[in-house]
Amino acid sequence: MQWLCEWRLHMKVTQTTDYELIARLNQPVQQIHFELKPDYFKEYNYDDVKQFFKDIVHKDGFIFLLLEEGVEPLGFAMIEIREYPENPFRRAYRSVFVHQISIVEAQRKKGYGTRLMEEIYNIAKKHGIDVIELDYWVGNTVAEKFYKKHGFIKQREFVYIKI
Repeated sequence: MQWLCEWRLHMKVTQTTDYELIARLNQPVQQIHFELKPDYFKEYNYDDVKQFFKDIVHKDGFIFLLLEEGVEPLGFAMIEIREYPENPFRRAYRSVFVHQISIVEAQRKKGYGTRLMEEIYNIAKKHGIDVIELDYWVGNTVAEKFYKKHGFIKQREFVYIKI
């Protein structure tokens, strides 16, 4: 157990606005999306993805977490603090929405995703938020298993028909 604690000491998660690095780290998750749903998702294009992240990295509510071991970047999470106002159908609430988590492929299943989730939980608590929301595509069994392991439960189903 001691080696695990020492190993985790070298792992750090910080907030970042380095949109170029985020764009590079986004490649694995974009590739998964493209492979699962090529009729919906585009192939990864660094310049386009970089511009997207450049445009949103400083927007209110968005937080980008960078995971590093030593000085090597191994992954990131893109989250958003969302405010849902009360309306005639629903009570007001706040959530942390997880848009993306991406870990370099060779470094998966080593606890890095869990470390990012721990930081997301901490951010939620710091903001007085007790709901973390996310979605993932049907067929993305890696994401499904990961989030199930972390206790996420299905709350609703999103369906569509192509006509």
